Amino acid sequence: MIRNLLPLGALLMGSAFLLFAGGLNGLILPIRGEIEGFTAASLGLLGTGWALGYVMGCLFTPWLVKRVGHIRAFGAMCAIAAITVLASLLFLTPWVWIPLRGLCGFCFAGAAMVVESWLNDKADNKSRGRIFGIYTMVNLGATTAGQLVITLGDPSGYLFFVLAAMIYCTALLPTAMSATTTPTALVSVKLDLKRLWRNSPIAVFSVLMVGVSNAAFGSLSAVYAARIGLTLSDVALFASVPVLAGALAQVPVGALSDRLDRRVVLVGVALLGLCADLIFIFAGLEGVTLTLAVAAVFGASVYAMYPLIVAHANDHAAPGTSLQVSGGLLLVFGVGSIVGPTIAGFAMTGLGTSALFWVTGSAHVLLILFALLRIRTRAPVPQEDKTAFKAAPSTRAMTPETAVLAGEDEVPAATKE
Repeated sequence: MIRNLLPLGALLMGSAFLLFAGGLNGLILPIRGEIEGFTAASLGLLGTGWALGYVMGCLFTPWLVKRVGHIRAFGAMCAIAAITVLASLLFLTPWVWIPLRGLCGFCFAGAAMVVESWLNDKADNKSRGRIFGIYTMVNLGATTAGQLVITLGDPSGYLFFVLAAMIYCTALLPTAMSATTTPTALVSVKLDLKRLWRNSPIAVFSVLMVGVSNAAFGSLSAVYAARIGLTLSDVALFASVPVLAGALAQVPVGALSDRLDRRVVLVGVALLGLCADLIFIFAGLEGVTLTLAVAAVFGASVYAMYPLIVAHANDHAAPGTSLQVSGGLLLVFGVGSIVGPTIAGFAMTGLGTSALFWVTGSAHVLLILFALLRIRTRAPVPQEDKTAFKAAPSTRAMTPETAVLAGEDEVPAATKE
């Protein structure tokens, strides 16, 4: 096992540096923006900018790699991401930060796609599952470490901006200095909304709502935590604990959905998330431990929904189309991720801090109602026709290449560019 992983060490190391820098960069901006007095609306637009850039990166990176190659594209993405971090330190205004954040999202998606295509090219059918599992654990650990490192210094200075930029640059070194041969072309996915809707209306609507909810929370959780009086270390935990809880929850949720109607499981998970929303809105939580416990419940529900939705959509998909379905749903999720932080940011500015969970709660209510409607109008998938549930990394770090690396489907020639 170890012998098989050694040639992939440079790729995994590059990915770890990339996700570490991304986790640090994604948390320092809202925290520093709060210190500088930015409004919640402008901080929400940072999340919108990131999501828009990330979707564009998923769409256009295959074309860029085709023109300049994997190593050059990866190096350029990491370098530009580092520049955006340093530029954010030079120009402490949200109206500069928002487009810079979009450019960083584009570069982050492109760099992740290159790493994943490289790993996919080196994986075979026997090792693909283990490689994907290790890749997911590396990314989760690196992202969490990047978020928690912010507790070791003063966010009002330049330290964490410079550190994030340095680590973005460090991410390009393992692949630049590796003798590993470059892989084939990247996967290109186009959004066919009509086909996705015909395949599974509940999957399209639910993934849109999950995009709204998860991106709103991911972009503004640090702002919420700071405004309710948590310390810097507790703010970092408030952002990290839900993601870790969501990763752990995928195992029991997946096992349950393989036995029951996935739509019923989705409703149950969404109800759990709605309960957490209502607690944050009405309970007036006191004490860090209780706040983090409710945040863990929230994360365990909302971050387990995406792979559940993808599994349900693939239950209905025609053979050989899993990649197109998964990639299309990722783009729909991206649309929700563009909308969610904007709505939540303006809501928090106008209605107060708890408005973040009014937005996430509204998304969960709409999801539940639509899912119940579909349960009444469409029979469940027969047990023998179900595909296996597959855990997924944080949607913040997923690209169309992730589905290929996870082994969801063989890549049709039409999807290569």
